[in-house]
Amino acid sequence: MDALKKLEILADAAKYDVSCSSSGSERKSVKGALGNAALPGICHSFAEDGRCISLLKILYTNKCLYDCAYCINRASNPDMQRAEFTPDEVVDLTISFYRRNYIEGLFLSSGVVRSPDYTMEQLLAVVKRLRERERFNGYIHLKGIPGADPKLIEQAGLYVDRMSINIELPTTKSLRLLAPEKNRNEMIAPMQMIKERIVENKSSIVRYKHTPAFVPAGQSTQLIVGATDEVDYKIIKISEALYNRMSLKRVYYSAYVPVGKNAIVSMNHTDALKREHRIYQADWLLRFYGFTADEILTKADPNLDMEMDPKCQWAVRNPHLFPMEVNKVSLLELLRVPGIGNVTARRIMAARRFGPVGFDALVKMGVVMKRAKYFVTCNGKYFGDIDLEPRKLRTLLIEPPKKGANQLKLFDLYPNVFNSGGGHSGLSI
Repeated sequence: MDALKKLEILADAAKYDVSCSSSGSERKSVKGALGNAALPGICHSFAEDGRCISLLKILYTNKCLYDCAYCINRASNPDMQRAEFTPDEVVDLTISFYRRNYIEGLFLSSGVVRSPDYTMEQLLAVVKRLRERERFNGYIHLKGIPGADPKLIEQAGLYVDRMSINIELPTTKSLRLLAPEKNRNEMIAPMQMIKERIVENKSSIVRYKHTPAFVPAGQSTQLIVGATDEVDYKIIKISEALYNRMSLKRVYYSAYVPVGKNAIVSMNHTDALKREHRIYQADWLLRFYGFTADEILTKADPNLDMEMDPKCQWAVRNPHLFPMEVNKVSLLELLRVPGIGNVTARRIMAARRFGPVGFDALVKMGVVMKRAKYFVTCNGKYFGDIDLEPRKLRTLLIEPPKKGANQLKLFDLYPNVFNSGGGHSGLSI
C-alpha cells in the first residue's frame, strides 16, 4: 500500500480523536532549522461541522490490539480498512506538507499494535527524527500510549510541544464495561508523571537557561460522553479533579455517536452534539469564570439544560444573588452575570475608575443585554421589567433554535485526507 492511500485511511481514522490543540507553545525560528511554533497557536481553519483543522492529524496505525466497544478502530470491527505507517513515512509527509504550507504542525496518535511499548517506540522514532534529523521546529502534539514504559513517554516529552493521555471514559466502572482490556491506573500514572516532570522542568529552566523544554504546551486528555450513562455532574466533577490534580491545559469532550455498520454501543443521549456543546460551556466556567463543579450542577440537579447555557442555568437557580449593581460588585461577581464575559467584565472594571457605568455603556462594551438586563442594575436602575422568579426567567432565557446557519465546506477535493477533529474555541457565556 502506498503512502498516499495510507494517508487517506489514517487521516480519516484520526477524526474521532478531538484532543487536539496547538496553542501554548513558542519556539522561535533558528538558523538551520525548519519552521517555528507561535505562542498564540497555529492558524485555524474550520470544517463544515465546526471542528478545527490546523495540523496534519493522523494515526500512525488504525490496527489495534484492544476491542473497545465504543471505538471504530476496535480489533473486531470488520468495516475498517487497516493501514500502518513507518516512522520515515510520517516524517516525509509532515515535512512535505509543511514545505507546501498545507500545515503548521503535526498531531500524531495511534492504535496499539503489537504492544504499548512497541507502539510508543514507533511514535518516539517519528518525533525524534523530525527534531534531530529534519531539524523540524514546528508544533508537535503527540498522543501517549497508556501502559507503555514511562521512560519512553518521558523521552518523547523532550521532543513534543504537547502530550495527551486519553482517559476515554469518565469512570473505572464504564471502562470495565466497554474496554475491559484497559487499566485506569495505566492512564492516570503517566499523566501524573508528565505533570511532575513539567514542574521539575520549569524549576530547572529558571536555574539553568539551556535546560531542554519538557512538554512546554502542557498536557490534555479526552473524555467520551454518551457511551455510558454518567450524568453531566459526574463528568464535570471528574474534569475539575483532573484540572486540579494533573494541571491539565484542557479536557476535551467527544460526544459518542455510533459509527460504522457494526456499532455495538447505543447512544445514551438523544442530543449528543448539543450535550457536548453544553459540557464545553460548563468546562469554560470551571477554567475561566471561577465556578466550581458543585455550583454549576448538583446531585439534585445533575444534568445540564439543553435549552439554556450553564451560566444562565446557575443564575436561574440562584435568584437571591441578583440583581447585581455593576458599579459596585467585584470582578468575580461580574463574571457570574449571564451575558458578561471575561473581556466585557474587565472593560466594566476599567470604566468604573472614571465614573458610573450606565446601560448604554454596557451595550457599547459588548455585554449581551438580552440576558444581562435581568440580572444587573446600573446606578440603582433595573431594566429587566420582571420579578426574578425562576420559571419566568427560564422562559425568557431559553435559546431560540437557529435558522439558516450553514457552514461553508472546505477541502471538497480531499475530504478524507484533510478531515480533522479539533479544539473548541472559547464560548461567550
